[in-house]
Amino acid sequence: MSSLERKARIFNVQKYNTADGPGVRTLVFFQGCPLRCKWCANPEGLERKYVVMMKKNLCISCGKCVAACPQGIHQIDPETKEHVVDRSKKCIGCHNCEQGCIQKAISIVGEDKPISEIVELVKEDEMFYMASGGGGVTLGGGECTAQPEACLNVLQGCKQQGINTAIETCGYASQENILKLAPYVDLFLYDIKQMDSDRHFELTGVHNERILENLSELLHRRYNVKVRMPVLHGYNDSDEEFNALIEFLTPFKDMKNFKGVDILPYHKLGVGKYTQLDKEYPITDDPSMPEERLQEIEGMIRKAGIEVNIIRH
Repeated sequence: MSSLERKARIFNVQKYNTADGPGVRTLVFFQGCPLRCKWCANPEGLERKYVVMMKKNLCISCGKCVAACPQGIHQIDPETKEHVVDRSKKCIGCHNCEQGCIQKAISIVGEDKPISEIVELVKEDEMFYMASGGGGVTLGGGECTAQPEACLNVLQGCKQQGINTAIETCGYASQENILKLAPYVDLFLYDIKQMDSDRHFELTGVHNERILENLSELLHRRYNVKVRMPVLHGYNDSDEEFNALIEFLTPFKDMKNFKGVDILPYHKLGVGKYTQLDKEYPITDDPSMPEERLQEIEGMIRKAGIEVNIIRH
């Protein structure tokens, strides 16, 4: 199979993005992620499978999806007479239920798209990238490195078209795969979610040693990296947390390939997706960041001689 015939499983393509890399960008969301962050804004992209999403406020329990689904995923509860989704059954991505839903309450997430089509989609907005002075494509997710070969092929295809490339990554991948991608990546948008490894495990389901080792390796090898840190009040916004971050990054602060730190304050944009997936949102309190605290954190990092920006979604 040639690289352009290979397929990537993606769940969204977002155009005209200005928050995930320089200039105007097309953001391609890959399915599958090794982390389970409690604040994840894209829970539909965590697993590399077709996912049924249902807006219960739109559903009228008409039963059309029940008749349309060959897998028996959609059912009408005999007692409540309401539509329920049996999530123990495997969706095959036929979209029959989605197409038959007169209320547009159902959507099927996940699409196996050929690399060539993804590259063409990205290329469509080439004039906007040029006009914005350095725009291009950003691969995210989910986690794009969870599909390393497909990710590599998309990057290669875009570079062949002269398109600027970036990936947004949690960094939890084999160093071998990270370094295979690196020559085709103009900028790594590299997440650090928590400096303490045990606390990182509590919040994301994995320890952070591999993440920090991969980050150090990329910087030492002179690949362009911008560190991004999602910040939640009461979770990872303490002075101790940011002193540890500053200590880790200080040896790299004068390297031209280290592009500084983006602070990403907690937002609730993905909360509504959890009910569509019959899941409970893992965070029960409100970790929104007070503006005063954001300014304090920004000041700490800047005082250490590290470039810093606050990116609000």
